[in-house]
Formats: sequence, C-alpha cells, structure tokens
Amino acid sequence: MSEHGGAATRTTKTSTIHVVLSHPLYRASTIALFLSGLGMSAAAPLIASFLVTELEASLTVAGLYYLTSLTAPIAGYLVGARSDRTGRRLGLFRICAIAGFAGWLGIAYSTELWMPFVISAVVLGFAGAATSQLFAAIHDELTAEPTAADDGVVAVVRMALTAGWVIGPVLGSFLAAYAGYRTMLIFVAIATLAQVLPLGTLRGTPPASVTERSATQTTTSARSAPTLRAMLPLLAFTALYICVYAGESVKYAYLPLYMNTQLHLAPEISGAIIGIQPLVELALMPVAVIVGRRVGMTRLMAFAAACGVGANLFFAYSGSAAGLFAGQILMGAVWGVFAALGIIVAQRLLPTAVATASAIFLSSTAISSAIGGLAGGLGAAVIGLPLVFVIPAAFAAIAVIGLLIMSRRESRIASSGAERP
Repeated sequence: MSEHGGAATRTTKTSTIHVVLSHPLYRASTIALFLSGLGMSAAAPLIASFLVTELEASLTVAGLYYLTSLTAPIAGYLVGARSDRTGRRLGLFRICAIAGFAGWLGIAYSTELWMPFVISAVVLGFAGAATSQLFAAIHDELTAEPTAADDGVVAVVRMALTAGWVIGPVLGSFLAAYAGYRTMLIFVAIATLAQVLPLGTLRGTPPASVTERSATQTTTSARSAPTLRAMLPLLAFTALYICVYAGESVKYAYLPLYMNTQLHLAPEISGAIIGIQPLVELALMPVAVIVGRRVGMTRLMAFAAACGVGANLFFAYSGSAAGLFAGQILMGAVWGVFAALGIIVAQRLLPTAVATASAIFLSSTAISSAIGGLAGGLGAAVIGLPLVFVIPAAFAAIAVIGLLIMSRRESRIASSGAERP
C-alpha cells in the first residue's frame, strides 16, 4: 500500500512539474514570482537600517515605515476589481511591476526622510498587486484548460515565490554590506522590473465571465463588483489568515533578540534556527496539496494553525536551542500548508472575482504585520521575553477554531449537495 501511494505521489509531482515547464504562462509566472520574492525579501529586513543609516531616522520613526504597507490592501482591492471587470490580468501585472520599479528606485535615491514613506504608501501599495494578477491569470488558464494537477500547478508556482524569499535576505545583506544600501535598493528595483521579462508579450486567457459578457451583450456595461455578502466567506478566511500571520512579525522582531541576549546562542546556531523554517516550508508545499485533496484544504489549514500554536509555545517555554528548532520546524509546517493552499482556498471562496480574491488575500499580510508588531511591542513591554510569544499562540488558536468551523460548514454543504437527486 505504501509503495503504491509513493508511486502515485511521484507521478503527481512529475506530471505537475511537466505541466508547469511546458506551459508558457505557468513557466513564465514561476520565474517572475521567483524574481519578485528575491527583490522583496532583499529589501524587507534592511529598509529600516537604510532609513537610520542613510536618512538619519530614529529607530522609532524607522519602525513606523512598516505601517505604510497598510495602503496595500486598498490598492490591491482597486487593482483586483479593475482586473475582474476587464479581464486584463497581465496588462495590470506589467503596470504594477513598473510601478514597483519606479517606487524602489525612488526610495534608493531619496534625499529626505519623508520621501520613502510617501513612495511606499502611494506607489508600492499598487506594486504589491502584481503577484495577485499572476495568480488570477493562472486561475483563468486552468479554468479554460483544466488539468489533473490544477492545485499542484498553483503550488509549484507559489514555491518559486518562497524560494525567492529564501535567497533574497542573504543576497540583500551581502549587497548592503559590500556595495551600500542604495545599491541594494537599486537591485530590488531591477528585480521588480525584471518580473515582466519572462512573460514577454504573452497574453493571458480572458476570464470566462468576461468572455460570456462580450458574447452575450451588445452594449458596454461594467460588471458589478461582488457584494459584501458574497465576500463574507473570503473576508472571514482572510481574517483567520491574518491571525496566523501576525505571529511572523513577532517572531522576526523578538526571536533573534531572545536568542542573542538571553540564551546567548552562537551565531551559527541562531542562523540555523532561523534558516530551518523556509527549508521545511519548501519541502512540505507539494505534500500539502496532496494531503489537502484527501482530508480537505480548510481542515488541513486548521491543523497547520495548531502547529503555529505549538511553535509559539515552544518559543515561549522551551528555553533551549532544541526547543527553538522544534518551534521553527512547526512554523515550516504552518507556512508549507498556508503558502501552498491559501491562494487556492481564497479564489474558491470568491469564484466570480478571483483577482479581487487574490488581491485581498495576498495583501492582508500588511494588516497582519501591523497587528503583530503592535501586539508584540505591547506584549514585550508588559510580560517580556520569551513570554511575548504566548500572544501569537493565542492568535493562532483563534485561527484553529475559526478554520474548524469553516471546515465543518463546508462539509455540511458538500454532503447536502451530494444528497440532492
């Protein structure tokens, strides 16, 4: 039985990779998202240092920079709604990528402290919508030409974004150390613009709704945006995702500090603890798709959120390098599942407006980072390290409950639909 299951798994992986490599859109999207992850992750850990070092910002003011990303959900919704009305996914993707290039280049050459804040809030908010447009274009293509590996295609393309985030911080730190922060930001701008190169002049498949409308309507009328009631399942799911993701900002802010100042771990041990998570995440993403099909994606995500509870409790109470390793391995399981399945579930919850769904879901990380940063800052001041990690554990527990409720509701709907003649 195990040998048969292993063979089936290998066949699925092989066929999925073959589909991605042989299809122009999937292959180009994979390269584009790798470049996107590479650029964004190179800048993310160092932008505050750039503000302090190059523009003489205080630590407090530099920390406030991350709040500028709160405009991203608004910009993402506007771009997504436009995309769903027109069906021009790849055109909007290119515009967003060019906006990202201009924004990062503007920050690289900033001479006043206010300039990066304004550029990030106004320009980079729209640049962040580029990723959601690619996933919407992939959804349209899979809808028009279904394959036996639809979910696997999304997971493989999403893995490229994660791979970029594995390499980007190392490359960004190297460039900042040897060439300066501004050179590093110029590299980020180039990587952001380079996203458009793999797609060339490729045109995506129009969404079914746009095709049907053009075929049946003789007058021009914009498709109405989805109602709030139709969006409620998506918004509920996104809120639960925010609860899980909020722990990331707490972890990145305080786990290195805890390891260095209280546990006094050697640098190589600390680096290994931080680096184990993305490796576990990459390894588990294709497995998550296979398991999600069998047990239910929302149910598997509830289990992953429970892993997040355990991970943060390890951070809070273990007091040893082994406990922190265990916590990071559990965190790898969390993001191996959510990274592979999150965008798939989000699009299924709003199938009539997949670009809007993609944009809302993907841009929600800005909100979760702000919530996590605020809660972590207050928690560190009140209960200190390492007990501050109890807070993200509580957030993840809320997500577990919510995802289980959603899973049971989906099961009831599915069973009632199966009972109908």
